[in-house]
Amino acid sequence: MSSRENRELHAHGDEEMCEAGMSLYSRALREGSVLGVDGEAAPCLLDYGLLHPDVDDAKRLVPTAPAVALPRLLRAFDERIAEERRREARLADSFESLMRIDGRNTAPAEPTGITVLNGLDRINSAITEAMADASTELLTVQPGGARPLKALAIALPRDQALLDRGCRMRTLYQHTTRHALPVVAHYERLRGDVEVRTLDEITERLVVVDGAVAFIPAKRDRSIALELRHPALVDYLVTVFDRLWRLATPMYPEAVHPPSLNGITPRQHAIAALLVEGHTDAAIADRLGLNIRTARVHIAKLAATLGSESRAQLGYLIGRSGILESRHRES
Repeated sequence: MSSRENRELHAHGDEEMCEAGMSLYSRALREGSVLGVDGEAAPCLLDYGLLHPDVDDAKRLVPTAPAVALPRLLRAFDERIAEERRREARLADSFESLMRIDGRNTAPAEPTGITVLNGLDRINSAITEAMADASTELLTVQPGGARPLKALAIALPRDQALLDRGCRMRTLYQHTTRHALPVVAHYERLRGDVEVRTLDEITERLVVVDGAVAFIPAKRDRSIALELRHPALVDYLVTVFDRLWRLATPMYPEAVHPPSLNGITPRQHAIAALLVEGHTDAAIADRLGLNIRTARVHIAKLAATLGSESRAQLGYLIGRSGILESRHRES
């Protein structure tokens, strides 16, 4: 390894002494010198002037006395501090005239009411804290069908605590959740004002507490979230939720099953609409919270009902059947 590469691997601030450097410098002080090859393990000692070549033996390094080395290093810090202060003064001088300009047309110094939450533990903690202060209502959107058992276990005590304070809970799921027994059991365990409805498609995950604070994912894997307390943003999300809620089908406490139209189930209607739009099987499964195998089973049943023998013919028969128009009239 070259001397340059060794320095790059060993790099650290000159305001600190690394363990390798401290050990070698201590040995050099005790023994009077060390081998030059030993200095390769701590090149910072040469950089700081704590070791230097022995004029009588080019293969060895001799130490500089600590009482000499320390003041020299401290002077370097003083010089850097003085330079930073000079830069600070120059920057302040540059902005002096700008500060006198009326800034009423400028943007806020930083976004207000938006906090980035990094990591699932931090996100869950923030949601739990917000729910602990809730006094009226919790709105949630839970996409993707079934929820993990761990997530349900975390949610159960905080959901019940919220209900025990007299709050209301409204949750939107996708239709696939109707067959997720752990989710159904979760709501059957809760006591209080709880309602659950479902749709074919819903938004990404959303939590709104008391119409005052909302949580939305900032990454697709939900490892980062945004905590929103800006009134306009939260009001907008509540409006979106309410409009989806009015279109949704009740699931709990009393389940209502959407009727089939012309022998086509509601899920097949949703798949038909996405097929006509040109979506792939994988995209349809993702949009409706299904696994791809289940989505293909429903597509096959839809094709059999309409008498289709190919994917291209299926799109034609969907359009010809008028099932999408009849669905819109019913809704």
